[in-house]
Amino acid sequence: MSTFISALTHNTLGSALSVSMNCPLVILLCVGLLHQTARAVYMDKLADNKICGDAECSHVLSMATALDDFIAPDCRFINIKMGQMVYVYSKLVPEEGAGVFWSGSVYSERYVDQIGIIGYFPAPMVNETQKFKEDTVKIPTSNTDFYCD
Repeated sequence: MSTFISALTHNTLGSALSVSMNCPLVILLCVGLLHQTARAVYMDKLADNKICGDAECSHVLSMATALDDFIAPDCRFINIKMGQMVYVYSKLVPEEGAGVFWSGSVYSERYVDQIGIIGYFPAPMVNETQKFKEDTVKIPTSNTDFYCD
């Protein structure tokens, strides 16, 4: 602000305008950056209920091997490659006419960039090789189960 006043006292209107224009420009730039980072979306629910190993769905239900490649159609899903190990965290309870989807995370030395990403995939795309939890709980899904960022 003192630069603005100084520019006015020295009769340089161009200097005063350029200094006063910088503040709104900076604010506009910051708002634009915040808008870009805050574009998360709640996608449509794939099911109303899910089966988990515990109430928080934090325990692995089983391990499976991918039978074929699967390309994720949107951000709710994960890509899996044939032969890749998949840790299954939950199994969606299918509604009438809906597909059967499980959520999990891939593991493979070849695709380490995907390790830890949890998403959905069609259950018929994998073969369960080892079950870790026999006792399961059925809980309702929430909007955050289908959240995309």
